[in-house]
Amino acid sequence: MTDPQPPATRVEADMHVDLAGKQSYGAYLNLDQLLSAQNPVTKEHDEVAFIVIHHVQELWLKLVAHELEQALVSIRNDNLPPAFKAFARVTRIQEQLIRAWDVLSTMTPADYLAFRDALGPASGFQSYQYRLVEFRLGAKDAKMLLPHRHRAEHHAMLTKALAEPSLYDEALRLLARRGFPVPAEVLNRDVSQPHVSNAAVRDIWLSVYRDSQKYFDLYELAEELVDMEDWFQQWRFRHMKTVERIIGFKRGTGGSSGVAFLKTALERSFFPELWELRTQL
Repeated sequence: MTDPQPPATRVEADMHVDLAGKQSYGAYLNLDQLLSAQNPVTKEHDEVAFIVIHHVQELWLKLVAHELEQALVSIRNDNLPPAFKAFARVTRIQEQLIRAWDVLSTMTPADYLAFRDALGPASGFQSYQYRLVEFRLGAKDAKMLLPHRHRAEHHAMLTKALAEPSLYDEALRLLARRGFPVPAEVLNRDVSQPHVSNAAVRDIWLSVYRDSQKYFDLYELAEELVDMEDWFQQWRFRHMKTVERIIGFKRGTGGSSGVAFLKTALERSFFPELWELRTQL
């Protein structure tokens, strides 16, 4: 009886299969398009790194937005396990987003200033995917639609997200469906505005935390939200410090105040009551 072909030999044989007209790795991932998207506008060496790092961040943001959409639907349908899985993936992605700033921080002020003027008004402030993520987390601000007026599809997508309940809105509606006395003014508020801390909501979350075994899935939901915001704030901090390290307190290319603007974001919370209650436990 002939011995079967050794696995290593089979793998080597597969590597030499003619892939013409078949699904290949490069075709499946559309690598030609992906890897041809890095088009520097200067001949400066570091501009390639600048573009690649931002492309990587945009790809991760795309996945974050995708996972947050899944979480929103799951919470709305009282089906929390898929939301927890989505949150777990988001926090792992946030680790990678933070590490991206570590790579960008290898760029010195002189490296960046060599091509900064060529960027014109282009700025990460105009990232529609970042804005979509912020809107889904609850950082609602209609003024943030303005940089996207020139792209109708992006403007429409963000306008829709602005008018829809955020993750926290859905979490509070879930509490109400579970019988907790969430105030009507919270449930019926204008969701295009950011949520404002409410003492009654804080007390509801306190009751969940004080009897975490009874309300374990709600307790886990709260902790997943806190974990996600914690990572998001670390990302914001690394963003701010990387910008400060490279350009100091110069204005941002998109017209923002740069570091000063980024610092204000560190003071805003998506889920304020979940942080406040810790003092009272």
